[in-house]
Amino acid sequence: MQQEYYYGTGKRKTAIAKVRLYLSPDGPVQVNGKPMEEYFNWKPWQDIINEPFRVTETAGRFRVQANVIGGGVHAQAEAIRHGIARALVAYDETLKPGLRRNDLMTRDSRIKESKKYGLKRARRAPQYTKR
Repeated sequence: MQQEYYYGTGKRKTAIAKVRLYLSPDGPVQVNGKPMEEYFNWKPWQDIINEPFRVTETAGRFRVQANVIGGGVHAQAEAIRHGIARALVAYDETLKPGLRRNDLMTRDSRIKESKKYGLKRARRAPQYTKR
């Protein structure tokens, strides 16, 4: 029998997280098949992921299964946070104002600016020489 879950997709820079929340008390947070503590071994990254649960006071009520691709470690943690927030809203619509107040529902759309032709980087021009 397949257990019911709530789904949310989170994005940050080039990281994309597909998050499933299962109603299971004291369930572990799994990222790409590994425990969160193993995948994100630095405490601030773990705090970023758990922030939606702290804000909505739903810590320990869900088992989280996240698949994340792309980006760096920090962007992946923030993508998972965004996905968890969206999945919590799918679970209970009344949690949305609190999540929005703490800026967890907004997709951070800042990405790397693309390089322009004639320039060395996105905005860095070649050095000017007078003679």
